[in-house]
Amino acid sequence: MATKKEIEKEKLRLRLRAYDHKLIDTSCRQIIDTAERQDAEVIGPIPLPTEMKKYTVNRSTFIDKDSREQFELRIHKRLIDILNPNQAIIESLSRLNLPAGVDIEIKMV
Repeated sequence: MATKKEIEKEKLRLRLRAYDHKLIDTSCRQIIDTAERQDAEVIGPIPLPTEMKKYTVNRSTFIDKDSREQFELRIHKRLIDILNPNQAIIESLSRLNLPAGVDIEIKMV
């Protein structure tokens, strides 16, 4: 009888983070095209909840506390799973030239 680990497929999990949603979507498309060229089974991109950081700052230095500015920083996240990756897929993903501003985290699950 096969154990649970033998039934589960090995997968490569990619987590992408960026401030610009257009930039992260084009990076996801580039990663998926690269993986599909190597005949890999791809799941995703799965959009994860956008992390929003809000900052409130006084407009003046020390007077008029009622006058404030509010800023927001949005961090967009995507998740891509590649099932049963081989060495060629891992090498092609490591050689991939992604734009600046996109953070990628690769993990074997």
